[in-house]
Amino acid sequence: MSDARNRMVARAAREIAPGMVVNLGIGLPTKVVDHLSADFPVCLHTENGLSGIGPTLPPEAANRNLIDAGGAYVSTVPGSAFFDSAVSFALVRSGRLDLTMLGAFEVAETGDLANWKIPGKFSPGAGGGIELAQKARRVVVLTTHTDRAGNPKLKSACALPITARACVNRVFTDLAVIDITPAGFTLRELAVGVSLAEVTEATGAALLLPGGEIPTF
Repeated sequence: MSDARNRMVARAAREIAPGMVVNLGIGLPTKVVDHLSADFPVCLHTENGLSGIGPTLPPEAANRNLIDAGGAYVSTVPGSAFFDSAVSFALVRSGRLDLTMLGAFEVAETGDLANWKIPGKFSPGAGGGIELAQKARRVVVLTTHTDRAGNPKLKSACALPITARACVNRVFTDLAVIDITPAGFTLRELAVGVSLAEVTEATGAALLLPGGEIPTF
């Protein structure tokens, strides 16, 4: 990963509090596990049937039967549990996840999330994102601030198919940390070396600013 993305993932890892049950979605969120200390008291969940996830491993050191939802080789920790999809989604649907971290194609200022399909491009399906976004107690997104063409991913309204409405609480990007509030996007932190003007220009909706000095990460 680039330094900016690595810094974003490291910052997002600090969102996890001891004792939480946390789902790490496909893409950038799966990298969060590698920014948690080995003895950090958290239960990480992946919807393909594992709770209690340890660091990702290179192929030569991995058990090839142990993968996360994105297909990365993962390890276990004391207390890890394996289960089928029915049990896994029972955990999700019954509201037992304190936090889910998801990727995104677009996030609206109302908290709407679009992260499963771009029309005209191949999609493997909605996966667990729809239920994770609706049922977790807190939903945060990890994504680049703009797409490859430089278009904003944070917008006044999503143009892509919606995964879930009014579900996102916070967005971590390579440029900033932004909360979804009743008034819209609210800037909380800036990435080191990024100016306020850069973030404002890259955001496709009004960006509310906090009073005083803006923290950096």
